[in-house]
Amino acid sequence: MTFEDKMIVCTDCGQEFVHSAEDQARYAERGFTNEPKRCRACREKRKAQGGGRGQRESYEVVCAGCGVSTTVPFKPTEGRPVYCRDCYRSRQR
Repeated sequence: MTFEDKMIVCTDCGQEFVHSAEDQARYAERGFTNEPKRCRACREKRKAQGGGRGQRESYEVVCAGCGVSTTVPFKPTEGRPVYCRDCYRSRQR
């Protein structure tokens, strides 16, 4: 399969950038089916900001199993127990 350089418009900054034949071959080799949407500078900027996901909230809770203070990545529901990692794993077995 032969590839040719392709001009693509970055979805973030609107500038054109080259998706080189070499990069296209690398994408195909790795099984990627979509072309890049962002230029290198915008990809680097997005990566530095955590991939565009923003900061993940965490909540301080007391484990219902052992009473230790821990943090969880979800908002606890009133009346439902929350466990630390060790207690959660031991309950799964």
